[in-house]
Amino acid sequence: MQIINPATEEIILELQGTSKAELGSILASLREGQKSWSQKPIEERLECIIRFGELIKENVNALAEILTMETGKPLQQSLNEIKGAQNRVEHLRQNAKKWLAPETLVASGSTHEKIAYEPLGVIANISAWNFPYNVGYNVFLYGLAAGNSVLYKPSEFASLTGKQFEKYLWQAGIPENVFQCVIGDGSLGQQILDADLKGYFFTGSHRTGLHIAKAVAHKLVPVQLELGGKDPLYIMDDVSDVKQAAINAAEGAFYNNGQSCCAVERMYVSEKIYDEFVAAFVAEVKSYKIGDPTSLEIFVGPLTRKQQIKVLENQVADALNKGATLLCGGKVIEGKGYYFEPTVLIYCNHEMDVMKEESFGPIIGIQKVSSDKKALELMADTNYGLTAAIFSNDEQRALHLLNQLNVGTAYWNCCDRVSPNVPWSGRNNSGVGSTLSTQGIRAFVQPKSYHLRR
Repeated sequence: MQIINPATEEIILELQGTSKAELGSILASLREGQKSWSQKPIEERLECIIRFGELIKENVNALAEILTMETGKPLQQSLNEIKGAQNRVEHLRQNAKKWLAPETLVASGSTHEKIAYEPLGVIANISAWNFPYNVGYNVFLYGLAAGNSVLYKPSEFASLTGKQFEKYLWQAGIPENVFQCVIGDGSLGQQILDADLKGYFFTGSHRTGLHIAKAVAHKLVPVQLELGGKDPLYIMDDVSDVKQAAINAAEGAFYNNGQSCCAVERMYVSEKIYDEFVAAFVAEVKSYKIGDPTSLEIFVGPLTRKQQIKVLENQVADALNKGATLLCGGKVIEGKGYYFEPTVLIYCNHEMDVMKEESFGPIIGIQKVSSDKKALELMADTNYGLTAAIFSNDEQRALHLLNQLNVGTAYWNCCDRVSPNVPWSGRNNSGVGSTLSTQGIRAFVQPKSYHLRR
């Protein structure tokens, strides 16, 4: 399998994919390893995870270079992701023991009642390329802490990073028969779906997530799907600093080249501040430095996947044909690499794909709205349900709308943010299940009830 640098289109490396025979041997090994791993005290399992975090910090610069080289993520953003993902390690250190411990519910009378939390067994983590540290840690670190063994399949666009996870987990004391990284494309993924596993945890597109859910439904094992979004942001007319709101909104839309499931993908702006906001927004987007992602000054690098360029070109053409105005960007940057100009479209409406279909790139459509009621109607007009954001000086006014939206995460005066303290979950086409928080710790165990008559 060829690993291609999206900034130069050069082949970085060729990896041998995991064969079907190798996969069977690995799974047999993981089943055996899980038995002893689950019997280790939670303190010992956490010690390995904490040591893993320390090793990642010690090697952060080299790891960031690998991430940038294979995904095109600007180097500063690679550093930000790796350093930021450390909060998952800290969250487990502070909370895993408490939330995985047995609970006594009834301790009086002749029959005591308690709950124990047992690991699922061997689980599959089929992960994503856009934030491999964040979305990977959400699953494999939490799964390991709970006593599972993990078959980890990184996206083929982040395979080198996946092998680094394996390397440093083993160095940290995680046995080789407890965590294994397998390499391959969708055909390997299908083999994993056909295998005897006790849980499937996937991050990626709605189409693939739906296929996974159907493929493993007959097994009656836990399936958790973190899928895409078409996340809206509404700028109310009472924001105190329109320019700062525009700066924050632009970062929410264009960070990591817009390749984030919770990136702002459509924007609604009150007609009272529309012109001022759009002018400030476009000025901010035009200030972004585009180019070689290995430079710390670069904010916009190449797209990770070449095929996404066609999606963006089609959305621009569709919007322009239906009456939108292009204020900046809109086309491929000539030369080597999968570069697409940061693109801003105004006079958009819900007849346009850019306001309805996931973009996953550096493009945003902006629509003027006359009232909160109209903004709410448009924000709710989607098959996705990941996040929604509102910028406003009035918390209650913002919450009145956010409370009515069927999303897993609501933001007031912020966006494109994930914290290990609260659940990360989607609704409708954005997925099912939760990672992070107490729910995310217990997503990797199954309860056993005890009735103990004395």
